[in-house]
Amino acid sequence: METVKVLGKGQIVIPAEIRKKYKIQSGSHIRIFEYGDLIYLVPPSEDPVNEAMGLLPAKPSLARELLEERRKDFSS
Repeated sequence: METVKVLGKGQIVIPAEIRKKYKIQSGSHIRIFEYGDLIYLVPPSEDPVNEAMGLLPAKPSLARELLEERRKDFSS
C-alpha cells in the first residue's frame, strides 16, 4: 500500500509503478467512487467484459446447484 500527499487543489500523484501497471498516462480518465469509508480509483478499460472473463472460478457452479434445487422442488 502506498501513501500519497494531497496537494492544494485536491490533487494526488499516482505512483509511477501503479501508473505503468494500469497504463495510466497524462490525460487518462479515472473513475472515482466511494463505498462506505473507502475511496476507489478505477483505471480506464477498453473492454471491461472481456477483461472480467475468467475471474470467477468455473467450479462450483452455483447455477447448476440452483437448477438441481429447483428440480427437487418441482418433483416433490
